[in-house]
Amino acid sequence: MIEEMRLRDLGVIADATLPIGRGFTAITGETGAGKTMVVTGLGLLLGQRADSGAVRKGAAQASVEGVWIVPEEGVVAARVREAGGDVEPVGGGSAELYLGRTVSSEGRGRATVGGRTAPAGVLADLADDLVVVHGQSDQLRLKSSSAQRDALDRFGGERVVAARTAYRTAWDTWRALDAELAALTADRDDRAREAEQLRAAIAEIEAAAPVAGEEEELARRAERLANAEDLRIAAVTAHAALSDEDGAPDVVTLLAEARRALERISGSDEALAAIGELVADLGYRATDASVALSGYLADLDESGPHELAAVDERRGVLAGLVRAHGSVEAALSLLETGSARLVELDDDGDRLQRLETQRDAAAAELDVAAEALTAARREAAERLGSAVTEELHALALPDARLTVDVASAPPAGHGRDEVSILLAPHPGADPRPVSRGASGGELSRVMLAIEVVIAGVDPVPTFVFDEVDAGIGGAAAIEVGRRLARLAESSQVIAVTHLAQVAAFAGNHLTVVKGHDGAVTASSVRRLEGAEREAEMARLLSGLSDSDAAITHARELLETGRSR
Repeated sequence: MIEEMRLRDLGVIADATLPIGRGFTAITGETGAGKTMVVTGLGLLLGQRADSGAVRKGAAQASVEGVWIVPEEGVVAARVREAGGDVEPVGGGSAELYLGRTVSSEGRGRATVGGRTAPAGVLADLADDLVVVHGQSDQLRLKSSSAQRDALDRFGGERVVAARTAYRTAWDTWRALDAELAALTADRDDRAREAEQLRAAIAEIEAAAPVAGEEEELARRAERLANAEDLRIAAVTAHAALSDEDGAPDVVTLLAEARRALERISGSDEALAAIGELVADLGYRATDASVALSGYLADLDESGPHELAAVDERRGVLAGLVRAHGSVEAALSLLETGSARLVELDDDGDRLQRLETQRDAAAAELDVAAEALTAARREAAERLGSAVTEELHALALPDARLTVDVASAPPAGHGRDEVSILLAPHPGADPRPVSRGASGGELSRVMLAIEVVIAGVDPVPTFVFDEVDAGIGGAAAIEVGRRLARLAESSQVIAVTHLAQVAAFAGNHLTVVKGHDGAVTASSVRRLEGAEREAEMARLLSGLSDSDAAITHARELLETGRSR
């Protein structure tokens, strides 16, 4: 429930704190004093769209802060913690939740949840578990089939919820299979063409049998073969310098002579011995190099124009794969994944048959789930109609009869039912949809009666009614007040009203008082008790707060409210 709200620079309200608390709170005030700004501020705390036009003239920004009492470990507290905020325990399993919202005159805004900045969407996520707001626009929404269906489902309780969940699961399964089957059927020619192209591509890649890194190796071989003669000359020259078979002085022979000369005298000087070992090592290395060059020349002799032609041909094959697939690696990847895709494409005939069988089975399950949901709704509709009719009799519509009709409709995600709330305002009248046959006052009472009945099976922490009493007065208004007080026995109720007959039943009466500072209208909110409340009730009754007759009538109303 809402413990307290503070509004600053919102509309005509400069700075006002609303002490609310449990039970039924009525908010009254002169026209233009800013009563609607209370509902506007609450809407901001519930994540509704921010409007810079709501910022008080001359102010940089408007702000709204609210303190809620919520279960310390409930759904709301869990969502707050997920958003990075927290609640403050107050004992008894309850905790305080602080929410805030600012709107600048340029349209920028900021939200806080549990002491941490958060997106306004988090406030909207919390809204459904905190407050139900009803205004005249909500009465218009009651005229829509979807709103009437939602009201019936709320009243239906666990049986309808379970049936609707089962239906939705069956609906999603059937829709997915039907969409897959439709796509497969529509794309049949494209898939056959894809299979043919994929089969040809795989055959080409398998015939080429590429190897990862092969292009680089072929490039190196082609470079070597293209320069074979220059490589031969260089190798022959180097080999002759190292080891000349014609008897000319060469490196190997000269190093051998140097080694022998040093070995003969190396025993006389350790330094010279070390040099001898170095020369010996050079001799071994020169010999190894000579042998390696001999092998290189032998290998080079075996390579010829025929090998260069083979390398060029192979490079041409790989170049064709690159043109077709972008790279050899892409071709190898297609070879790896394409076979599985080809199996899938070739399986289209059997797959179509399997999908048709699965879809037909899902359709049968959907029919069963739809019938169960319709049966649950019709049972709930009969009970809801009887209970609301009883409430309407108490709301000064003694001869009215409300029925809830559940008719067949095309299948959709919410079921196969079209729900219509019908009202017969007096005996002999044919029941007509409230969307066409109910007056504004009747619609207000129908909406209130539905909420009172539904609250008995699906309680909501807080109800906010913005002039739910529009279009009614007299005895009907007294009964509206009485029913709001009854609703407040299980939920917190806040009502913005212009009727004393409604305000009389409130346990907490707040008034929005308008002032004027010469340029900007400002308002403040204060709690009324005793003579002040009697004066405000008299003003609501007659427009005169000091009329003896009006004050007497106000006292009678207040006594009626206390003795309900």
